[in-house]
Amino acid sequence: MALEISAKIKYNSLMIHRTISEYIKNCMNDYFSVAVFGPRQCGKTTLVKELYPDFSYANLEDMNTRALAKNDPEEFFTRFPEPVIIDEIQRVPELLSTVQVRIDKNKKKGQYIITGSQQIPLKTSVSQSLAGRIAIAQMQPLSLSELKASNIELDRDTQLVSGCMPFLFSEKGRKPFEYYRNYVQTYLERDIAQIGAVQDLMRFENFMRLLAGRTGQLVNNSALSAEVGVSSATIGSWLSILEASHLVYILHPWYENRTKQVVKTPKVYFCDTGLAAYLLGIETPEQMQRDPLLGNLFENLVVNEALKTRYNYGAEPNLFFFRNSKGLEIDIILKENRVLNLFEVKSGKALNDDFTKNMEKFRKLFPAHVSSASGSNGIVIYSGDNYESYKNYSYLNFQQTGNCFKPKTEPFVLNF
Repeated sequence: MALEISAKIKYNSLMIHRTISEYIKNCMNDYFSVAVFGPRQCGKTTLVKELYPDFSYANLEDMNTRALAKNDPEEFFTRFPEPVIIDEIQRVPELLSTVQVRIDKNKKKGQYIITGSQQIPLKTSVSQSLAGRIAIAQMQPLSLSELKASNIELDRDTQLVSGCMPFLFSEKGRKPFEYYRNYVQTYLERDIAQIGAVQDLMRFENFMRLLAGRTGQLVNNSALSAEVGVSSATIGSWLSILEASHLVYILHPWYENRTKQVVKTPKVYFCDTGLAAYLLGIETPEQMQRDPLLGNLFENLVVNEALKTRYNYGAEPNLFFFRNSKGLEIDIILKENRVLNLFEVKSGKALNDDFTKNMEKFRKLFPAHVSSASGSNGIVIYSGDNYESYKNYSYLNFQQTGNCFKPKTEPFVLNF
């Protein structure tokens, strides 16, 4: 039987407060425009329309609105006057040139909110047209902290299968596996087919499934190339497409320039564990509990939560991992205030001295870099109970992950 999510809530800014709201509002006060980027259906449109209900709203997915933006941008802004929300800007990136002209003419802050789910056509346009005029907000699916604040707290395996897409929590009885099946098909048919960068959608979908089987692992383009039946360069290109679509996150290794034995290949994680679970054919919590990739998907969940927390507060991710040729590995490293904070991720529920051995070894190798904040030599994020200090290390339940990655200092403000 397919899993159904039983939490019954109304998804809006009152019932599920999106943490990134404050960052967006602050940016709107400081900049002429704000771009909200993130994966499809993560809640971008819902949030900005609720934050600014009096703004004009133009959805460029609409064929007629898109044609107007392309063919007569001045008339477009007559129909959708500032302040305005322009949704799915990747459909008409050339409209940004007109936005630039209008910003330079009027010099009024907080007039444009731009959303997009596919950065490939946007990177050049944003950097060329709106440099110095726009702030970027990276939005992700719901965080565990946001769900918990709304009295939604799922067990480990249910959370991994369900993921965090807002639609699944909009009412009782949603079916995650069915939702993600439609999500993948929509992504392939609308985003991938439209940009024309992939000639064989069937192979691309197979690539996504194989990549899901490598979540939390080092990216090996050559191995994927052999399995998919395309060149290694094509694999690299496809991986970039997924990253630009915000469907995967590439976690880079930390290393010193003088360190030669460190593995410098990045790891890959999906933006949502529900999506990865679907691609792997995992439909229920019972299947998840028995799946050999449980540990990898749990690590994916924790990395997601760390990333969401950093983005939601407008902070640089500054997230890394460490691995060397001798088998020493640290799952997550947060670099903040020029020191490294160490995290190990384990799906189990019991305290185990083995969980902290790698952190201890790392501290001895790089004593000048590591932090001992709050008297803890590192943090184990797992499925058990919270222990503030156990043999100089902290053990935190995964539901508390967000608390570990909030920025410790406020951004510097220049006053003169």
